[in-house]
Amino acid sequence: MKYATMQSDEEVYSLLRPYVASWFKEKYGGFTLPQRSAIPLIKENRNVLVSSPTGSGKTLAAFLGILDTLLELAENKKLEDKIYAIYISPLRALNNDMYKNLVEPLNEIKSKNKLDFDIRVGIRTSDTSPYQKQKMLKVPPHILITTPESFSISLVSPKFSQKLKDVKWIIVDEIHELAGSKRGSYLAGFLELFEEYIKKDKVTRIGLSATISPLEEIAKFLVGIDRDCNIVDARFLKRIDLRVISPVRDLVNATETEINGGIYKTMVNEIMKHRTTLVFTNTRHAAERVSYKLKKLVEAEKLFDADLIGAHHSSLSRDVRLEVEEKLKKGELKVVVSSTSLELGIDIGYIDLVLLLSSPKSVSRLLQRLGRAGHHIRSTSKGIILVVDRDDLVECTVLAKLAKERKIDRVYIPRNPLDVLSQLIVASSLMGETDKELLYNTLKKSYTFETLKEEDLKSVIDYLTGRHELDSKNVYAKVRENDGKIRVKKGARMIFYTNSGTIPEESLISVFTENNKYVGNLEEEFVEILSPGDIFVLGGSTYEFITSKGNKIIAKKAEGQKPTVPSWFSEVLPLAYDSALEVGKFREYITNMIRNNVNRSEAIEKISKDFCISKTAAFSIYEYILEEYLFTNGKVPNDKFILIEIYDDEEGRRNFIFHTLYGRRVVDSLSRALAYVLSKDLNSDIRISMTDNGFILTISERRDYDIGNIFNKISPNEVYTILTEVIMRTEIIKRRFRHVAERSFMLLKRYKGRETNLDRRQINSEVLLSVVKEIPNFPILKETIREILEDHMDINNAIEVIRRVRNGEINVEVIGPNTVPSPFAYEIIAKEHSDIVLAEEKRELIKKLHNEVIEFLRKKGINIDLNYTEV
Repeated sequence: MKYATMQSDEEVYSLLRPYVASWFKEKYGGFTLPQRSAIPLIKENRNVLVSSPTGSGKTLAAFLGILDTLLELAENKKLEDKIYAIYISPLRALNNDMYKNLVEPLNEIKSKNKLDFDIRVGIRTSDTSPYQKQKMLKVPPHILITTPESFSISLVSPKFSQKLKDVKWIIVDEIHELAGSKRGSYLAGFLELFEEYIKKDKVTRIGLSATISPLEEIAKFLVGIDRDCNIVDARFLKRIDLRVISPVRDLVNATETEINGGIYKTMVNEIMKHRTTLVFTNTRHAAERVSYKLKKLVEAEKLFDADLIGAHHSSLSRDVRLEVEEKLKKGELKVVVSSTSLELGIDIGYIDLVLLLSSPKSVSRLLQRLGRAGHHIRSTSKGIILVVDRDDLVECTVLAKLAKERKIDRVYIPRNPLDVLSQLIVASSLMGETDKELLYNTLKKSYTFETLKEEDLKSVIDYLTGRHELDSKNVYAKVRENDGKIRVKKGARMIFYTNSGTIPEESLISVFTENNKYVGNLEEEFVEILSPGDIFVLGGSTYEFITSKGNKIIAKKAEGQKPTVPSWFSEVLPLAYDSALEVGKFREYITNMIRNNVNRSEAIEKISKDFCISKTAAFSIYEYILEEYLFTNGKVPNDKFILIEIYDDEEGRRNFIFHTLYGRRVVDSLSRALAYVLSKDLNSDIRISMTDNGFILTISERRDYDIGNIFNKISPNEVYTILTEVIMRTEIIKRRFRHVAERSFMLLKRYKGRETNLDRRQINSEVLLSVVKEIPNFPILKETIREILEDHMDINNAIEVIRRVRNGEINVEVIGPNTVPSPFAYEIIAKEHSDIVLAEEKRELIKKLHNEVIEFLRKKGINIDLNYTEV
């Protein structure tokens, strides 16, 4: 892997047909950095990864050289009826954009120079009609636009795959979006099958990505482990103007009404100063709520037509989303409120301000959202983050600084997913009889399957050939194996056509009371985080989760009880591990100023200057850390120091509060592993509550326990086994097993041309789960466990934290028991109050806890001056 050098405009122009160069110069005036670096390499048929922000000319960086070559072939009457380039994107909407972005330049070049060349661009996705697909067989496009799923089906199609034999270029767009999911694993595997079974000779791979890190790893993901790749690093071309704003001066004592008022007042003020504003929330629910409130506000104050405000998120119908995108592109909307759905590079026209409500949870996501503003490379990406509480203020202050310093979190790429492997094995057999050893070596060329073990390949082949005799459960063989040769079984082709892909079908789960009264529905991703005893809100009432049966859950009324899992909790983005470590370092930075007796005014001045925040915000952060410092006698948790506080609450329960600021995926793993140890030692049920910043293990009575020694009771080598045992008793194993079984063709979503019933599939998956638990090392169950522990949670970094504690790199100390929790514990305790119907109650609880801390400190003879008027 090597980084590309940039050539001059003149050198790039000299590589192009004169009329192509003339058209480009007239339209754009000159090349952007990604174009000057990538076009010469693509003209030389080199593999290239281009990472640059929105509006930096990535599309033409990838395609201008290709279009030029196709025009040269046409000019010399050598352009044949075959596919030369394949463009793969994760979104069908992106495909439609790309079609326009290619056809328009081609038409302009042809029109300007009176060229009579027919360079065809075609789209092949699940939306493409059978008629269009037949037409492509007779007259294939020269450039094929598709998705990973349609690409894989093209490879196993006996006739259409023949049209791919002469492909010279494959462009993978939005590779950052694919790399971190099984969809990326799927594509990486199929790219290797394509080169081995269809293409037979070199194809040039071109990857296009937004800001991501580390680029070397993404380059390997793009091209595989044995191929060279040139990296065009243009991630930080655009200037950024980023501010963190607190909606009120005092985030602790302000009421919910005051904070909401401050948020909407700030939003409206900024919206009125700009032409088009894109507002990002972190949940679909919040996107709906914010757009509704904004409309009401602008109507009441007669600021502008409320119809100029749109909402965009994945739960809306495709037609509604497309309408919003089209209006935004045409400049017909003043504000769009989105969850994560507009982060990808769909062309949404001119945005001059991005507003983020609360933390985006990672630097890469922050830069991606910010990059939507100032669509041109020479524009400044302008953004504002509005915070909602002190933890949010600390987090956003750090993320904004990291964004400006270009320190990006590392991407997580799944490794060796066995359900994806099942599809790759079936696909290879559909391409013709395949040798098991050749298949193994082919897949190991991909970054995803580089470390695949032969025994795992064998176990998946054993499953696919029916060696576990699951016919009685309607699980039949998909392939045959004899003498190391894998052959397709009858019916497998149609199963692959109608069931391949990795995106799970999510469902709504019906909620019933114990006497079988229907209550309402919950989303599946929410249900999978529930444990027996959890309290949740539905239809304005609280219920206690008892159990699940297939696609329905049983619950009982829990009047007056506080929710333990907010309804939106499954949607909330987890804080990235790398970003969490940086927040921990920031805590230590301020703690050291307090420890070294730096004058308060001087400290606030320094925080304000170093982190580009207002003095009021700096004061708020300083006071927050100071309160924790004074409460804990200087024991402020950070990236290398875990504080455990023992808190006895008003209900007589003992709470062990772990301040482990490592991001929610790591905290999820740590909390479950340590709860397992505590439960074994005390022979008692343990309730877990967690956030990005830590977790609480609660026991029902005040019992003594040496909690400071708990990390020494768990070996890093035991964590995988312990957590496997833990999750086997949870809802998540039932839900994720169905997803993995569907990807492995164990459960079919479509059979003999008909959709199968999702509720029935869930029931069948639970029956299968009970059966395969008895089969040693069964690959589909093994993959389900791996997906939960490695992809959903972050067991590897959790193990690293435990290892570092045990070898002394991370210190652990205990305080308490106290009847008042420390300031850093407020948000962890208040998480269960965070459902929207109880937002006011949550704010009041935090204020009450804060007053108790101030009183606690006063009794110790410490008075804290909270006078914001000074700043």
